[in-house]
Amino acid sequence: MPSLLGAAAGNHVVDLEVRLRSIIPGRQRWDVEPVLGRPRAAEVLAAALRRIPGITQAQANPITGGLLVRHEVSVSAADVDRIVRRAVALVVEATARVARPAPARSAVKPAPRADHGVGVRPVLAVGGGVAAGIALIRGSALSRQLIALGGVAAATVAVVRKAWRRTADATRDLPGAGTERHPLLEIVGPHRRRLCRASALSVACQIAEMALGTFLGWTALVLIKGEAAPLIRFGLTTASAQLLGLAGLVAAACAAVAGLSYTSNLQWRQLGQDIEHDWRGRTYAHVQHLELRHLEGERTTRVAGALTEDVRQLGAFFATSAGDLLQLGTSLAVLVPLFLLLAPQIAWIAFLPIPVIAWLSFHYQDKAAADYAVSGEDRAKLHSRLVNTLEAGATVKSFCTEDYEAVRIDELSGQVQESSRQTDRSAIRHAETVRVCTTSSMAGTLLIGGRSVLNGSLPFEVFSPLIGLPQMVLMRMNRLGGIVDQYQRTLAAHDRVQRLHALPAETEGTGGPLDVEKVRGEIVLDGVTFAYPGRPPALEDLTLTIPAGQVTALVGATGSGKTTVAKLLMRFQDVASGSVLIDGRDVRDLPRRDLRHAIGFVAQDPFLFDGTIADNIRYGSFGASDEALVEAATMAEAHTFVASLPDGYDTVIGERGAALSGGQRQRIALARAILKDAPVVILDEATSAVDNETEAAIQRTLRVFAADRTMVVIAHRLSTVRHADRIYVMDRGGVVAEQGTHDELLARQGLYASLWQLQAGELAA
Repeated sequence: MPSLLGAAAGNHVVDLEVRLRSIIPGRQRWDVEPVLGRPRAAEVLAAALRRIPGITQAQANPITGGLLVRHEVSVSAADVDRIVRRAVALVVEATARVARPAPARSAVKPAPRADHGVGVRPVLAVGGGVAAGIALIRGSALSRQLIALGGVAAATVAVVRKAWRRTADATRDLPGAGTERHPLLEIVGPHRRRLCRASALSVACQIAEMALGTFLGWTALVLIKGEAAPLIRFGLTTASAQLLGLAGLVAAACAAVAGLSYTSNLQWRQLGQDIEHDWRGRTYAHVQHLELRHLEGERTTRVAGALTEDVRQLGAFFATSAGDLLQLGTSLAVLVPLFLLLAPQIAWIAFLPIPVIAWLSFHYQDKAAADYAVSGEDRAKLHSRLVNTLEAGATVKSFCTEDYEAVRIDELSGQVQESSRQTDRSAIRHAETVRVCTTSSMAGTLLIGGRSVLNGSLPFEVFSPLIGLPQMVLMRMNRLGGIVDQYQRTLAAHDRVQRLHALPAETEGTGGPLDVEKVRGEIVLDGVTFAYPGRPPALEDLTLTIPAGQVTALVGATGSGKTTVAKLLMRFQDVASGSVLIDGRDVRDLPRRDLRHAIGFVAQDPFLFDGTIADNIRYGSFGASDEALVEAATMAEAHTFVASLPDGYDTVIGERGAALSGGQRQRIALARAILKDAPVVILDEATSAVDNETEAAIQRTLRVFAADRTMVVIAHRLSTVRHADRIYVMDRGGVVAEQGTHDELLARQGLYASLWQLQAGELAA
């Protein structure tokens, strides 16, 4: 048990209001009353659960009291139940310990402190300090306004800093955390030059946009007062001259904004594409060299998700959100000093909505995360059901359940509709609240600035151009929640990609190269023991010899280790003890590419790629001639059915060869192995899906192909191996029960003879 929970192992766990709401493999939903209305407790609980090995995601919603836990399938539901309950107990205990007063010097007990949430406390604390300072300080009106501006800035910093700390806490244990380079710099990698170029263009675009707003303000000033004082010093003394000059400036600023916006957006998008292409190429190259166990089973979907969605997210952040964040920072960096210099009287009211909008954005994101999780889960279930029913079309029709499936899809679609409505309501509420804040700021700026203009403390020539500029910042603040969301998604995607990079790659042998042309093909398994993780040994102290240049068969019951022998020969797996030798050399000492070049392998369920038949037969032997391709297909008894197709060898067979039957797919795969012309060939149930007549024809051609090469045939159907030079009969536990030729084994009246009689039907007679 992780140390986080170990501390509570011996404690008495009170009967908490923790109820399991729903459970599916890899995901659980809980109702956790202790986090209801307590954002800090919800935050601590989610952070604690995310640190538990096997827990991939945890989200606690203080508004609904809900808890979403995603975990690896290998973690049982009972384990997750214990983890959640102990984590909640720890959070409750920690909260009580914090709330418990320290030994006081007076008898008066402090009042319990309410939990106002992550973002509220800094805002209230800073806001209260500012109000007290204004009340205590007896200075000028300008001093009070500057103090108010300081309070606005402090509140903004407090909100952003709290949100940044929360993000840092969530990512502290990610790969790369604690290193000198920030994850974003790690993501950018070798593309920093383009990042600098895109950043410079964005800054220039934002400055040009603000200049355009200033020029438009001066234009309004000329129309209202007949002149703009700042333009007089440039020699533009008449209203017509100033309007003409401003028209030229506005046109130049518009052109600059358009050109810089186009160029900067193009640079950001190209940066995102470069990052996506670079990370996908490097990650896929690493994946191709992973140990096979990391590419089998459920991990395949995770790997595919990292190579598609996660890598796309890395590039998407820089293609969109990074530019918006930089422009927002540029606006603040320019406007705040500008207002302090030219109009300090209205600076505080102009920027007052900034901390409010910042807190609303972060708070909205906290709430929206749970809503999006529910909506995403509902959409995933709908997508899964749609795919399953479409793939199972024949089964649905055969059981006449079309209407039943339509009703189920309609119910799931209704759930998606309702969860999407909830998400939309939250998004619209947030957008309209921000709109109210910006409108109120505009009204307040006009009111207070107008009074300053009327009493002569603020020149109208200064007030008019500045009035619209803060609104540009406030409208960009509207996107702050989305930027934070994308930032968090990007860090999570970077974590998953880095975890993929951390998976071990196949190790290369330390010995010299293997000359494929000189391989004779003698194979020896000497005292081999091997077990798959969490299972009993598939092979235990197995010793057998496969002579060079002969056909050797492995037969036996399911689970007796026949396919495992093939995987060990190919080094898809490595032995736990003992050794596998080819021509006297341990396969672990050989370069994997040399070893696999020397072996042709056909699996029971061969994989065919989406492409033509010719492409699939040539796979791995890309330079083979058309004559060699047809000869290989003929030996595999595939040429006849391929030639009957309208497009022949140019026929497209679809994903996994969906357009072909099982027997046709096996013959294509067999032709591929024959075309490879390796000195060692392993056939693992390679003809199990073909009819007896086709199998007999394949066996006749394979006798010619097997001349002067080592062939290992794994089969359940004994008629496939009756002409083998040697037959090993394997029993459960990976042991050799019998060995010999077909006739010798029949004469012994042992396990092989029993299997032969059962398959030949003599036992029934």
